[in-house]
Amino acid sequence: MGGTSDLMIASLNPYLATHAPELGAITRLDKFGTGQSNPTYKMTTERGCFVLRAKPPGVLLKSAHLVEREFAVMSGLADTSVAVPKMLHLSRDEISPLGRAFFIMEHMEGRIFWDPSLPELEGEERGAIYEAMADTLAALHSVDVSAAGLAEFGKPGDYFARQIDLWSRQYMASVDAPDRAMTGVMDWLGLHLPQDDGQVALVHGDYRLDNMMFAADTPEVVALLDWELSTLGHPLADLAYQCMQWRLPHDGGMRGLGGLDRAALGLPSEQDYVARYCAARGIDTPKNWAFYLVFSTFRLAAILQGVVARAQGGNASNPETAQKYAAAIPVLIKQAVDIANDPSEKAL
Repeated sequence: MGGTSDLMIASLNPYLATHAPELGAITRLDKFGTGQSNPTYKMTTERGCFVLRAKPPGVLLKSAHLVEREFAVMSGLADTSVAVPKMLHLSRDEISPLGRAFFIMEHMEGRIFWDPSLPELEGEERGAIYEAMADTLAALHSVDVSAAGLAEFGKPGDYFARQIDLWSRQYMASVDAPDRAMTGVMDWLGLHLPQDDGQVALVHGDYRLDNMMFAADTPEVVALLDWELSTLGHPLADLAYQCMQWRLPHDGGMRGLGGLDRAALGLPSEQDYVARYCAARGIDTPKNWAFYLVFSTFRLAAILQGVVARAQGGNASNPETAQKYAAAIPVLIKQAVDIANDPSEKAL
């Protein structure tokens, strides 16, 4: 345990003694080595093990790293069929002894899979994991947001128009000189924006395999994590974001499924995955699929550019991961351009 953790413990224990005495005094604080956006720690106290998740230090982009939103959405989902850890305490910026907001939640045990090809499993087990992912996403998009107390969690309607504007601005704020292909993708999205169909759901915003925890010996999802980008939005944004994985290369640190013999591995095709999700929700296969894929790829590139900019400013939670993200950005931009240039070949 390093000096930073010792200083954090010294700051946190007097605060917890006053605001959350039921958690006990912290005896150990260990930062999880994975993840990039918000520093996350295993917090061992006299009463047990918990997880502390905080905003990163330094100057942050507006609307980024909102751990308060993560706390709110997981609290709202506590009594739904979407598995989340129990929320225990939120400390906002203005009262936090760390000088930045954090929350404390239940520490859960389970499996996290970092490689989407699931090399540690056998064929049937791999397929079951992907079925559980599709079913969990459908369950999330079926949540009654009013009943969950999340009706004010975002603006309904015009989701894609607002998101394109948001991430375009975030991208431009994160670079000295914008990539011409990236600005071309922004223009393409504006020209191909579908008419708003009125669908509104709670969307996760970063729905992928390694943001899920599975039971030790079954494909059951025991926790869906990392809700920083969640909002009320269009459910197909989450679905297309998940389906980027089928198209991104498996090699080179992108952790996609591209270039793999997915059938031999027992993994579903993109079409089969989308079909299972749609069947679970009772909806038709989406139209304008190319738009949703280009949008998701653009959005991820913009998010990663923000991480890289923060690393250059010395505020990254994991600088080595930020370097990998810098290499991934041009790959994502090229994929968006390729789909935009030949959407007929990329439709379901």
